[in-house]
Amino acid sequence: MGIVYQTDKRSGITYAYENQSFWDPELKRSKSKRKLIGRVDPETKEIIPTDGRCRKLSPSYIPDKDEYIMPKTMKELRTEVKRLLEENIRLKAEISRLKK
Repeated sequence: MGIVYQTDKRSGITYAYENQSFWDPELKRSKSKRKLIGRVDPETKEIIPTDGRCRKLSPSYIPDKDEYIMPKTMKELRTEVKRLLEENIRLKAEISRLKK
């Protein structure tokens, strides 16, 4: 058993897999099974665990409180634009208050 690193040519992301080799008696040759461990961080070379299924796109995914989620519908987008405009007005008022 060992770790195999493979780079996706489309995205340039390197993934780490756990490799398990075994002998196939019917084909009379060795075969291997791989299990995804995670992505490899390009700077630290550390393996970041992942399930490989675009977890952020999963309906059961719960985002962190600091993470921004892009609106998916026009109604959500309008609500987000309205919220941002209100926040902009509030921040401008706070800036003018702090300048005084």
